[in-house]
Amino acid sequence: MRSLIDIIDLTVEEIDELIATANDIIANPDKYAEKCKRKKLATLFFEPSTRTRLSFEAAMLELGGSVLGFSAANNSSAAKGESVSDTVRTVGCYADIIAMRHPKEGAPMIASMRSPVPIINAGDGGHNHPTQTLADLLTIQREKGRFDHLTVGLCGDLKFGRTVHSLIHALSRYEGVQFVMISPDELKVPEYIIQELEKEGIPYTETRSLEEAMPTLDILYMTRVQRERFFNEADYIRLKDSYILTPDKLETAKKELSILHPLPRVNEISVAVDDDPRACYFKQVMNGKYIRMALILKLLEVA
Repeated sequence: MRSLIDIIDLTVEEIDELIATANDIIANPDKYAEKCKRKKLATLFFEPSTRTRLSFEAAMLELGGSVLGFSAANNSSAAKGESVSDTVRTVGCYADIIAMRHPKEGAPMIASMRSPVPIINAGDGGHNHPTQTLADLLTIQREKGRFDHLTVGLCGDLKFGRTVHSLIHALSRYEGVQFVMISPDELKVPEYIIQELEKEGIPYTETRSLEEAMPTLDILYMTRVQRERFFNEADYIRLKDSYILTPDKLETAKKELSILHPLPRVNEISVAVDDDPRACYFKQVMNGKYIRMALILKLLEVA
């Protein structure tokens, strides 16, 4: 039995295999329509979610399986003080696989050590979000046809942005990738990630200016400043509008730029950008369903 807690749990070859399966699902959906018949997915979401939870549910339903679970901690026995370990041991009696989101970093890892069924980390605090990264990678592969030799701009909340942390870990394994970190000083990428990049000799630059970075980018990964990660409301208000992507800021960008965003969006991408052919964030949403279908098949060992 195998779980997915961190994107680095998967080898490059396994990521390539998942992407190949997802592309086959896109091309041949009927072939997969009953692959998970009589299988059940439990979605244990101790933190709010729209895309990730519904994406998992849609993925399992399109594979012919069924879904149970809860969408908030106060809808579960966690509200009574039940531990994560006890919750997953209980739910594992009812379901074949569990997708779990939790505000505490490391909670899905602890759950995976106790669960009788595979656990998929659907986001833990500001730490990791491996299935969003798989959705990002599928989007990049479908847009660019490759992962190597790309200049990737990461903009906004790089400190608490778990999607950013996971994507850096994933893309760092490909040749010729370089990162441009665009953020205010208060939201810079954590030092441990910088140390990992320097240890591996992966080129990166840090800047406060989106405009200066724009002409060099192959991918621009926008993120929102996350109110729920701040202890101080005044700091959030001061930083929340640090970067807003508008059509005029794209005038110096490459014609083949791909704009990604894990969503939800607040105001960091103007709706005027949505009609730009370089905007890929709603494609990401659709790709998230397909890659989660591929992942469910892999972890359940369904041929």
